[in-house]
Parts: sequence; structure tokens; C-alpha cells
Amino acid sequence: MPALQSIEPTRTFPAKSLEFWFDYTCPFAYLGSTQASALAVRMNVTLDYRPLLLGGVFRAVGQEQNLAGALGAAKAAHNAMDMQRWARRFGVELRMSPNHPMRSVEALRATLATKIDPKVIDGFYRAYWVENRDIADRDVVADVVGRAGHDAQAVLAAINTQAIKDDLKKRTDEGIAHGMFGVPTWIVDGEHLYWGQDRMMFVEGRDPTDVKGPPRAPAATKQKTLEVFWDFSSPFAYLGCAQVEALAKRTNAALRWRPILLGGLFRSIGTPDVPLATFSQVKQRHIMKDIDRWAAYWGMPFKFPSRFPMNTVKALRTYLALPQDRRSAYQSAAFRAFWADDRDIGGDDVLVSCVGDEAIAKEALARASSDAVKGELRANTEEAAKRGVFGVPTFIVGGDDLYWGQDRLELVESALVSG
Repeated sequence: MPALQSIEPTRTFPAKSLEFWFDYTCPFAYLGSTQASALAVRMNVTLDYRPLLLGGVFRAVGQEQNLAGALGAAKAAHNAMDMQRWARRFGVELRMSPNHPMRSVEALRATLATKIDPKVIDGFYRAYWVENRDIADRDVVADVVGRAGHDAQAVLAAINTQAIKDDLKKRTDEGIAHGMFGVPTWIVDGEHLYWGQDRMMFVEGRDPTDVKGPPRAPAATKQKTLEVFWDFSSPFAYLGCAQVEALAKRTNAALRWRPILLGGLFRSIGTPDVPLATFSQVKQRHIMKDIDRWAAYWGMPFKFPSRFPMNTVKALRTYLALPQDRRSAYQSAAFRAFWADDRDIGGDDVLVSCVGDEAIAKEALARASSDAVKGELRANTEEAAKRGVFGVPTFIVGGDDLYWGQDRLELVESALVSG
């Protein structure tokens, strides 16, 4: 199997070990757990399940204990849709309990008391995320471990022993020391860390062409619209927008670009101007590594700019001021100027070079300060807030089906070709 050695030169293939770090309280960890065994088989390694107490991790990194409750309304709604989309993609059931999040420490200790039996893990995940049972309840714990073939009374006695309590704390501390900030977390060969059920292609080390698969033929349904809300200020918009025209072509989508002022959107919905700066240091480090992985995956040059965050108002207005047939090339050039070449896209000289024609560029720059252009950018930004956009890139299929992030383009494509 071809390996992603060009993406991660520090990885060696084949992998020698795979750890799956989890707590029962995270729906995405549940989703990852349903795929973990098959992933290990494909990698030809023994899967090492690693339970930890997510609340302990959150305390260590300064994260809210109820993560879902700390999200804005639009992002919370998107996350709820996102988990269901992944459940459908994986072909599994997932039901959000009205009592979520529920205490998991007893179930985690019971898992340790059964020597981390995969049948017990599956049982607790099913109890929580399919049956919505309280896995802190002793009767539920007894039922889950008993169905997995263990002595329920012996397990119930063991979960209160100091040895089991200390074991869970030790494992949680180990996860924190590895740099974890959430679950599911995968660790390959003891050092390469990946976060999320949606990073398994990086975990496995598959060739990018194998991950993406062959182009899909358009579905035999009427053409769907694909709206893309974007700003030059986001590295993920840089990566995602570069893929959109090819995606629209192979799915026969009607593409509509919607440039917005991300800072204006953030102010209108109460989000910090630079969300990355509010994350813990461990999460920031992981996100920077994740950007590098995605850039290599898409085959795009990337260098985090020295001017970040950047005022992109002039660059966005220039885009809107250009003739339609000049916008695509300008967008690509301006994105690359900022996110690959570390150039100041707030300066006229750089913007002129991105347009590529001095006369057209100067005309666009003059028009960029007009009320019409300013009003269009402002209207796009206001509409984004009304339609539930909370970041970029955001893709809306068919007028109301919203996806956030360049890492959701595969889901976007599926939505475009579905009936």
C-alpha cells in the first residue's frame, strides 16, 4: 500500500503500533471506535485501546467541561448535524441523549477492571450512544460487563479499589503528557498523534489518490447549487477553495462564490477575532501540524504568514470589483501570495500582481472603494450570519445544507451527487 511519506517524512511504514485513546462521553470517539478495529487490520497492527478521563484532560488544558454547552448556537447545530453525517457514513446508529454529558468514570474503571475488553468497550458505547442509558448506574455497568462475559459483582467491587482509580488517573496523566486535548486521539508508533474520527486516512498513511478515489459522475438528478463562503484570512479557506472548482465540475454543481469579511462575521455572532489564540497551547500546536498535513495532502505550498491576522478588506473588495472572468485567477493568486509567499495582500502592488493586468487591476482598485462594492461585501457577511455560517470555508449545498471546513469536502461531494 502506498504511504504518505511525502506528507509526513518522519513516519515509517508499515506502522508498528496503533493506540486509540478514548472516553465514552464523546460522540466522535464513539464513531471512531466503530472503525478502529478495521483500521488496525488494514494497518496490520494490534489495536491498543487506551481509556482516559476526558474531564481530567479538559481540566489540564483549561477547556470547558461541557464542551457542547460552550459552543455558539450555529456551531452547536452544525456539530449535531456533523456527527449524524459521520454516523450515516460509517453505517452506525447514534442518538444524542437528552442527559448528555453523563458521568463516565465508573464505566472507565469497569473497563480497566475487565482488562480493557473490546466487548466491554463496545457495550458501554452502545449503552451511551445508541440506548441512551446512564453508564454511571451500577445496574447498567453490571449489565454491560455481564453481557461481555465478566463477573459483574467482581467488577463492581473492583471499580472502587484504589488500584483501579490510580490506574485511570495514571492513564489520563499519560494522555495529557502526550499532548492530548480531546478524543478520539490516535497515536501511531508511540509518537505520531492525530485527533478525530475524520483523520483516519492520516493515521493509516494511505496514498492521497487512494483516499480521494476516482472522480464521481454527476447524479441523475437536477443540478444542485454549491455556495462557498470564504475570506482570504483563513488557511483552511486557502486549502479548501483551491479544490472547489474541480469538485463543482465533476458533480455538475452550480457554483456561487460568497466572499465575506470573517472578522465582521465574528463580531456579529460574538466570536473572538482570532479563535486560534483562545485555544490551549497543545491544541494550537496540533492545529498547526494539521494544517501542514492538509497542505501536503492537497499538494499545495504553505507557509504560515508573518502578518497573521491580516486585514483582508481591500483584497476582498478588489475581488468583487473585478470582472467575473478575472476573479478565479485573482482569488488563487491572492490566497497563494498570503498563505504560501508571505506577501502583504493589503498593499496595492501585491494586489496588482495578483490580478495580473495592471490596467484591469487599477480599475478594480478604484472601484473597490465604491458604495456598491462595500455594500455587496457587507451584505454577504450579514447573510452568512443569518444562514448559520460561523467560520470559513463554509459550503452550503442546495440552499440550506451547511458544511464547515475544508476537511468536510468529501461530505459536500456526497451531498452534491445524492438524489
